[in-house]
Amino acid sequence: MSLSLQLPFELVLLLFLPFLLLLSFKQAFSLYQKKQAFTKKSRLPPSPPKLPLIGNLHQVGPLPHRSLRALAEKHGPLMLLHLGQVPTVVVSSAEMAREIMRTHDHVFASRPSLKAAKIILLEDVGFAPYGEYWRFARKLCIIHLLSNKKVHSFRLAREEEVAFMIRTISRASLSPDPVDVSEILNTFTNDMLCRVVSGKFSREGGRNKLFLELIKESSKLLGGFHLEEYFPSLAWLDVFFGMSVRARRNAERWSGVLDDVIKEHADQVKDEEHEEDFVDALLSLQKDPGVDLALTNENIKGLLIDMFGAGTDTSYIVMEWAMAELVRNSQAMEKLQNEVRGITTGKGLVREEDLSELSYLKAVIKEVLRLHPPAPLLLPRESMDDCHIEGYEIPGRTRVIVNGWAICRDPKFWEQPEEFRPERFMGHQVDFKGNDFQFIPFGSGRRICPGMNFAVSTVELALANLIRRFDWELPHGMTREDLDMTEAPGLTTPRRQRLQLVAKPCGCYEDL
Repeated sequence: MSLSLQLPFELVLLLFLPFLLLLSFKQAFSLYQKKQAFTKKSRLPPSPPKLPLIGNLHQVGPLPHRSLRALAEKHGPLMLLHLGQVPTVVVSSAEMAREIMRTHDHVFASRPSLKAAKIILLEDVGFAPYGEYWRFARKLCIIHLLSNKKVHSFRLAREEEVAFMIRTISRASLSPDPVDVSEILNTFTNDMLCRVVSGKFSREGGRNKLFLELIKESSKLLGGFHLEEYFPSLAWLDVFFGMSVRARRNAERWSGVLDDVIKEHADQVKDEEHEEDFVDALLSLQKDPGVDLALTNENIKGLLIDMFGAGTDTSYIVMEWAMAELVRNSQAMEKLQNEVRGITTGKGLVREEDLSELSYLKAVIKEVLRLHPPAPLLLPRESMDDCHIEGYEIPGRTRVIVNGWAICRDPKFWEQPEEFRPERFMGHQVDFKGNDFQFIPFGSGRRICPGMNFAVSTVELALANLIRRFDWELPHGMTREDLDMTEAPGLTTPRRQRLQLVAKPCGCYEDL
């Protein structure tokens, strides 16, 4: 669930507050009983004052990771909010994150049922509730796409897609106009996902562009305001907002294009020259009587949508913020240029085997993940049972939001936390793999992002070559202070403004 309200909040209130006031006495009384049962628990976490009916919704702005950090500074790192009818615990410190994602991970390993996710993602991994199907689906994705072994096997695909991106930028750089870095990076990450998930043919006929369009719309819907997610008893009013209609339309378009992908792969199964991909693996498992659970076409489509959406957004956002931060910080840019350009390699491209030498590159990526985690509130969790944390009781079926963005900027752990300083990671063992709770851009515990290794390997190779092959400058007349560094609202947070930069090829390398 994203807390980002796509409509102005005052408009939202005007639209549905009258309907709230017209609730039947039976509904109102039922809600009152539920509220009383919740508040009678022994000791609930501290909570800011709330308004009737809407609770604390008015205190959540378009960038909720920021407004929730401000509330947590007043009310504590374990804070209870009432978002409409839904009690929600917000976690804003490394210590509390450890309690949720390690000490009591078995209690908080599930996800709440969210409207858009149910419609668009069908049977996915990221939003699936904890249980047998989630374990089965996650295992499939790791073994056949996201394990270290599989990620390493995609080495040639990564290098070829990076080379294609470099050639695209080289052609664009012939013009004096700035390059749309955001568009190029978004296309690159999507093409990379398309290739390993559904084959090289994704660029033929513009299918990769169709995937990008569907991913963008899905992201908006998953991060948008859905009345049912805050007022479950008012789900019938969704017709006035139209979000469910948009979600179903998006799901139908996904279903149509993925039906074509599945059919094409089924037809290619006897082609010996066909390079096996994730779709092939799923179709093979569908026919295997020995698998734990039967895979339907709906299951396969849900997993594919999940992989396309999550994989494209996270990698693209990290690279976009990295380029913006490096252009704003000339010393860091120069230091990284010296490192990647100091490598001797065949065609002038940084190869996979070179990455182990690039310690400053890895520090830059860590610092970008710290300052700009792609999903600042991670994905919401839901308690499966009553649980006590630090003397507070968290009742079962309570939503839990971990503010990873706030934790990664906690001055208790990070010196000058608002500054871009990759050097803080040089010589230190703090990592993003879920064991250091002050640094959790990918989460931790059972629900840690399974695509972490895939994303990082893609980002490292692409960023190294972008810096090696080009000198990057702001458009003429623009200063570092002019560069807008605010986030766009949503489930994930790319830059609000598209990144436009001037790319000047470094002439010391031969053409690809």
